[in-house]
Amino acid sequence: MNRPDNPELRLPPLVEIRGLSRRYGDRLALDGVDLEIRQGEVFGLLGPNGSGKSTLIRLLTGLLAPCAGRITLAGLDVMKESAAARALMGYVPEDVMLYPGQRVHEFLRFMGRLRRLRGQVLADALERVRARLGLAEVWRTPLGRLSHGYRQRVLIAQALLHEPALLILDEPTNGLDPQQIIDLRELILSLVPRHTVLVTSHILSEMERVATRVGILLQGKLCSVLPLSRESRYRLSVVVEANEAVESLLSSLPGILEVVSLERKAGNERVFEFALAQDAPITLVAQALVEARLPVVGLHPVSGGLESRFLALTSRNTGA
Repeated sequence: MNRPDNPELRLPPLVEIRGLSRRYGDRLALDGVDLEIRQGEVFGLLGPNGSGKSTLIRLLTGLLAPCAGRITLAGLDVMKESAAARALMGYVPEDVMLYPGQRVHEFLRFMGRLRRLRGQVLADALERVRARLGLAEVWRTPLGRLSHGYRQRVLIAQALLHEPALLILDEPTNGLDPQQIIDLRELILSLVPRHTVLVTSHILSEMERVATRVGILLQGKLCSVLPLSRESRYRLSVVVEANEAVESLLSSLPGILEVVSLERKAGNERVFEFALAQDAPITLVAQALVEARLPVVGLHPVSGGLESRFLALTSRNTGA
């Protein structure tokens, strides 16, 4: 089951990248990348270290100039119309040095003024991000005393002050604990379709939970763009006389999106495949099967998720 249809995804692309290449001396970091990022989607960028992710982000934000190719944001050439294009972006780099003695509200006010926000417009923007990012209790806390999770919220807050069309998050989950990762996931999902989000991450399971599509970079080339759905698929083998009991049980469980009867084997062993929403734990299904006293032969995930597709692509393109 795919994510609900979003009318924003039928709009023209917000970001268009054509023939993008960048060299560092003799090394080709990006090689002829073509990519579109749609309005109102969360687009994930994946790739091993050295694949070109950071170079692509720096080119998109105007921090580097391409050797060849072109990037447009809402029709603006990122290099030729740099100031206007940057005004439509919010950027959270992977590693940021902050002044430890500066308080949260002072830092955000400073960043707002850099974005040319003044007077009531700035005051409204500060109040908006304070509420949206849950910063009220640390509003006057020095940045040096914040936890890593709160520091990340502050960085996202500064990127949202001017209500950008595109929010870029470079490895935003680095150093976060499990609860902070969950909070960040919910925040990202709450931002669309008002904002388009480009996110890089090494955590494939988190990318599956938030992204609409992912692009996989390998050795400077965009080797694939994969659509994602918010579900996992499992295969269940169980010994029963009739399909109806198992189908009825599975269909009644929260998080089950689809149940399909696949085949019947010798000795009344029957095989089913079902789709489970990503936020629903498989342990609830296992518990229900035990409580129903069904003789389960096997229960395992079906390959084809992001992890298996990523591994297949990387091994094929690296000759592993």
